[in-house]
Amino acid sequence: MGFITWLIVGAIAGWLAGVVVKGGGFGVLVDIIVGIVGAFIGGWLSGVLGIHIGDGLLASIVTATVGAVILLFILRLIKSA
Repeated sequence: MGFITWLIVGAIAGWLAGVVVKGGGFGVLVDIIVGIVGAFIGGWLSGVLGIHIGDGLLASIVTATVGAVILLFILRLIKSA
């Protein structure tokens, strides 16, 4: 996956996670960061659990979005504590 693709997947995943967790995105830059970190979390978690969603752009977006939702949920728990 190229750098531009990482940014696109990160932006889409971060925005989707923002919609799921908070009801809206956080802006393009933060969405990209959340999405890229979420991709690492989602990839790690799917490897640990032995889940293989598939290859390709859509699978990357799904994995990154799941990871980003988990990240935002954890951040929300820490913030409210």
